Amino acid sequence: MSKAIIIAGTSSGCGKTSITLGLMQALTRKGLTVQGFKAGPDFIDPGLHRLATSLPSHNLDGWMLDAEEVQRIFRRNHEGCDLSIIEGAMGLFDGLGARSEQGSTAQLAKILGIPVLLVVNAQGMARSVAALVQGYAGFDPDLTLHSVLFNLVGSPVHGQILTQALDALPQVTVLGALPRLPGLSLPQRQMGLVTAEDLDQREERLNRLADWVEEALDLEAFLNQLPDISCPVLSDGGAILPDLRIGYARDKAFCFYYEENLRLLRQGGAELVPFSPLEDSSLPPALHGLYLGGGYPDIHAAQLAANTAMLAKIREFCHSGKPVYAEGGGFIYLTRSLTDLQGQTHPLAQVFDFATTMQPRRQALGYREISTAGDCPLGPAGTKARGHEFHYFALSGQDHQTKDIYQAVDRCGKNIPGGGHVKGNMLGSLVHLHFASQPDLAQNFLGACKA
Repeated sequence: MSKAIIIAGTSSGCGKTSITLGLMQALTRKGLTVQGFKAGPDFIDPGLHRLATSLPSHNLDGWMLDAEEVQRIFRRNHEGCDLSIIEGAMGLFDGLGARSEQGSTAQLAKILGIPVLLVVNAQGMARSVAALVQGYAGFDPDLTLHSVLFNLVGSPVHGQILTQALDALPQVTVLGALPRLPGLSLPQRQMGLVTAEDLDQREERLNRLADWVEEALDLEAFLNQLPDISCPVLSDGGAILPDLRIGYARDKAFCFYYEENLRLLRQGGAELVPFSPLEDSSLPPALHGLYLGGGYPDIHAAQLAANTAMLAKIREFCHSGKPVYAEGGGFIYLTRSLTDLQGQTHPLAQVFDFATTMQPRRQALGYREISTAGDCPLGPAGTKARGHEFHYFALSGQDHQTKDIYQAVDRCGKNIPGGGHVKGNMLGSLVHLHFASQPDLAQNFLGACKA
């Protein structure tokens, strides 16, 4: 038996990530084993969770994955830990759209049967907070709101008023009131928070967050209030002994991977060998395939362009006929060049004959469901999968040796232009696919590597 909690919020920006990291760090430094999860498709928060817990954090998404797959991922990784903490996304009930709970934190809570802690931005509020919490507590009768944590509280007196206001809702426990402290927020940039790989003063920042949470909460009482979660592990079958070596880019520029994608490749018989397009001059030896994940190649474009030795090795591998799967920033790395927001153009791998230009405004955001119109390293024509797209990149030019094979739709079923670009045995796309939405993807890629 062990515990689990979902940290949800009244909205984006209410402090969920800071509170999640503070709680993770505070409990980890007390000797507990804490497992992190993230609701939705976000890559940055799971990376930050890993800093606090020293364990990989896993995405749980009720739109990209069916309920059984969500349960499997949770159970597999919850086993053996003292506490699992699932950080929500946006507001508690925000997900696919105005009329659907799919993809929401509330949906996850119901799929998993885990209690919800609601973070309330209480800035500028007093008794009205009771009406707000009552609305969240009563909106979905199938969801049980376990507790409330006030954030951005102006003073001890303000916190006392907020707590007294919740006397009107005896079914909801008030865990504490977190004061508004200057300099506590994590730094941000274009696509959200700074990644774990680029975060400075990591230990100091995490310990400040832990101190902030620990001073406002009785951690022992908090853990005692949580019900035990009985979570039998679902059998996935045994992993195959590694007989393939797959290189995958892992550094400050390329750090966006769903952990389940990597696990499915390992389970299928792959040894995943990390390398750095920023720092290394050569690929690892004896590779059967390449996986280039997303990240921030735009921020590190000058250093990527300067590493001509690695660019040459990447180009050589791509022309070898061995399978390559590149998504998001990994696909951009394989284009002809990247022009940053300052107008500087940086030559890249020049495998796909497109030019990339960073835009000041977002170019795409949302869920994607793809079906392949032709064969590719992830499977034959007709292969379906779900994922997410979020970027500021614009592609220009034409590569006449490339076929666009993704037939993609958004969350509403509307057709999305462009998609998967196939050239030889390479597949590049700005969509990040979650392999657990179609477990054959991993097997298909490994099969292509064996062939």
